[in-house]
Amino acid sequence: MPADTAQLGAIIAAHAHREGPLLPILHDVQAAFGCVSAEAEADIAHALNLSRAEVHGVVSFYHDFHETPDRRPAIRLCRAEACQARGVEALVPAAERAAGERVRLETVYCLGLCSTGPNAMVGGELHARLDEAALVALVERA
Repeated sequence: MPADTAQLGAIIAAHAHREGPLLPILHDVQAAFGCVSAEAEADIAHALNLSRAEVHGVVSFYHDFHETPDRRPAIRLCRAEACQARGVEALVPAAERAAGERVRLETVYCLGLCSTGPNAMVGGELHARLDEAALVALVERA
């Protein structure tokens, strides 16, 4: 269970009136607690009259949600076809070396900047036209 049951309840209540409240609730829970735990999934399912399997299916489908907290900074690296065509795969080994265990590199499939790849997102900020040096610099600053 998240450390603050009242906070989880407040997050659920803030969105329960909306049409399709599950994703906004999950995003807020992820932001507040660093993860969507199994206990939080159960509480959300109960509050929304969903099965835990329905909630877990959404949590496990989207890369935004994690079942355990990971406080490392994250860099989301687009590895979709457009970025592959623009050379992202050649950048990955250097980024992994720079990241080590300190930075989490997450693969995503499309950040919406297909014509300016390779692309990455750091803390909600998009970075385009990356080469090896620029990507390594992003990792080192994270």
